[in-house]
Amino acid sequence: MNNFSDLIIISREVKSALTSNRPVVAFESAVITHGLPYPTNLELALEMEMIAENHHVVPATIALINGKIHVGLSKSQITELSQNNKTHKISTKDLAISVSNQWYGGTTVAATLVIAQLVGISVFATGGIGGVHRNSNFDISNDLLELSRNPVITVCAGAKSILDLPATLEYLETMGVPLLGFQTDEFPAFYSRTSGLKVTHKVETTSEIVDVFKHQKSLKLQNAILVVNPIPKESEIEKSIVENYIQNAIKDAENEGIHGPEATPYLLEKVAINSSGVTVASNLALLKNNAHLACKIATEITSRFISKKRII
Repeated sequence: MNNFSDLIIISREVKSALTSNRPVVAFESAVITHGLPYPTNLELALEMEMIAENHHVVPATIALINGKIHVGLSKSQITELSQNNKTHKISTKDLAISVSNQWYGGTTVAATLVIAQLVGISVFATGGIGGVHRNSNFDISNDLLELSRNPVITVCAGAKSILDLPATLEYLETMGVPLLGFQTDEFPAFYSRTSGLKVTHKVETTSEIVDVFKHQKSLKLQNAILVVNPIPKESEIEKSIVENYIQNAIKDAENEGIHGPEATPYLLEKVAINSSGVTVASNLALLKNNAHLACKIATEITSRFISKKRII
């Protein structure tokens, strides 16, 4: 673990786990600051931490607090982030600027990947990754680039449904990011379990995921492994229903001139309003589901480390 003590503050619990090779899972914080309203955001963040703890995994929520990058947050820090209405949405391009200007902010998938890799966390759970936006060849999330150059197992429920999913998968293929479908051969569509798009490889167990990770490290490959985990069946929303919500939200965004980094939170909020909150409930369910799987993967990695006395 490198020394970033002047820029990155690693909590005592996370630092202890990393140095003693106990399982750690990273969580993003943009979902707290920009993805969900208060108090739902706070309840979700605390429940994600509790899920990890129940798996005997150390949670490492990553965020910017007063210009410091924190890896592992206290309950009071999570509460502060959830209530602060002046936070920034922090992607990779914003990291140095946020430190220089002492910002408070929630890290995106991209920024969380970068920090997780820097401090030595191998597993990260999120809801859905960003991707290629609809009707745009150049509005592409930084998440995809960072997935291509940070070797962290990233568990998600696919890319957000508001995106161009075929184009997103084409981009990931170009960038050399493998898609492992957990007990599925289809790429999930966030709120829906299927999209009609195929993954790179289907896996049935966490052991298979860790096998791929082990061989990736042996080959010194620098890309992430994207593990796509379908939303639980009981929380799924039919694709045609979701698409109707999305199309209405896209029209509103076009009318209001919303684009770039503001597009995703705007569209998700509109979809939530159009669905009378049904999509928010589904979002919460898939986030928790991904946290459970990520913790099982992290535990599998640790058990192999302990049994073989070496880093895999």
